[in-house]
Amino acid sequence: MQKEQRKKGKADVITFGISKGGCSKTTSCGITAYLLSNEYKVLAIDMDGQGNLTQFLTSEDELCHVFEEKTILEAMKERNIKKYIVEVNENLHVVPSNDYLALFARYLYTEVKGENKNLILAKTLEPVLNEYDFILLDTPPALGELTINAISASDYAVIMMDGSKFCLDAIHKFIEICVASKENGNPNLEVAGILFSIVDPRVIDTKVMVQVVDEDYPGYRFETTIHRRAATKRLAIYGFEHNPELKKGVGEYKLFVEELKQRVKATRHIQQS
Repeated sequence: MQKEQRKKGKADVITFGISKGGCSKTTSCGITAYLLSNEYKVLAIDMDGQGNLTQFLTSEDELCHVFEEKTILEAMKERNIKKYIVEVNENLHVVPSNDYLALFARYLYTEVKGENKNLILAKTLEPVLNEYDFILLDTPPALGELTINAISASDYAVIMMDGSKFCLDAIHKFIEICVASKENGNPNLEVAGILFSIVDPRVIDTKVMVQVVDEDYPGYRFETTIHRRAATKRLAIYGFEHNPELKKGVGEYKLFVEELKQRVKATRHIQQS
């Protein structure tokens, strides 16, 4: 019997992930979504029950109240994301999350029968794959059902790296999940690269880790490094509009986004040739 596979659309679907907290997944996903939306139609999806990406992009704090039964959980249960999309601006939309996303695993194993449990999100995205240029997924810091569904729904994965030994160990595990996804329903998935983030250039350990990553995963590391900056951290408080620190907060991310676009373009060219 032929294996079930995810469908491909116009949108480039990109997961930001690593199975370790505090690596700037949410900040990187949110800023990338914002910067891409200056030129493209972008959908950001919050796959983490903490709802930080939702807060980051909507400035809403009472997520369980404001987005009650209007989240990615309900979208996945219906296999249709359209009515759960929230407009941030004309080019940037988000699908929210809240604490109830923790129920997803129970839903998978009690109600999903006869279909690939790893492709629930992929099927949910199908109705909008041709309506966006980019779909970005923020994931929780664990390799559970939510992260696996995000990877299985993606064309590319951006792996976050904070320069620590714990994060280095997590990279190998994350890549293993990506390889398994390619073999089980998502053959076009590629690792876009490893992004060093919240890096303190004064810490010698970071320089060592850069060398280790280059040796262990040659060609994977993005040339851009995101350094620890207070202005970037404060974006979560003041947002993107009318923020005098915006330029300082997103400066390095502009370089990363250009690099990411080039890698996506190069991979797409190879796949189509």
